[in-house]
Amino acid sequence: MKRLWMAFVAVMVLSFLVLGWIGTRIYQEMPPIPEKIVMTDGQTFIGSGEITAGQNVWQSMGGMEVGSIWGHGSYVAPDWT
Repeated sequence: MKRLWMAFVAVMVLSFLVLGWIGTRIYQEMPPIPEKIVMTDGQTFIGSGEITAGQNVWQSMGGMEVGSIWGHGSYVAPDWT
């Protein structure tokens, strides 16, 4: 019985190590959020604060259920990219 528990603990530790490693890789390789979007005449169209606010609105309304960006959540809603 003790060997079974040791195997269980080993599998759990290994699983969480893999999850942690994948999580850090996703965080490191996420798409960049631009500081601002500039129009052709040089005027700032939208700034980073507005981009972040828009992202917060999308997340607060359950954005993954409405549609996905870059394929995240595309099983439950259409992909907009």
